[in-house]
Amino acid sequence: MARLSETIGLSLSACHRRVKILESEGKITHYAARLNRRSVGLEIQVFIEAKLTSQRKHDIEAFETAIAEMPEVLECHLISGEFDYLLRVAARDTEGYEKLYRERLTLIPSVAQMKTLLCLSTVKEFRGFHLPDTLA
Repeated sequence: MARLSETIGLSLSACHRRVKILESEGKITHYAARLNRRSVGLEIQVFIEAKLTSQRKHDIEAFETAIAEMPEVLECHLISGEFDYLLRVAARDTEGYEKLYRERLTLIPSVAQMKTLLCLSTVKEFRGFHLPDTLA
């Protein structure tokens, strides 16, 4: 809190009060530590485009429930376009990803097609939302 206070030029008590307001309004939803993926043994990152067999409620719910139970899936987004979902996965190595793919992802009954995109390098990682000055 002291570092934030110093960075934005507010007193410690004023900064603390504003953070508490943002938390109570639901604008700050949680806090997290950002780990270095490779330093914890997750050498590869892949993106997966998934297409479902249909857009029926049951198929969507089955897919989303299965994905929610897979800690290897870091993110899952419902998207527009040729595929229905975009997933981000981290794995120890290609064998680890293949195991997830063969033993878990392909067993989700509502999945019709998947396309794997191997991340070669990350140019820019998510570091938080950019808020234009008018919103700050």
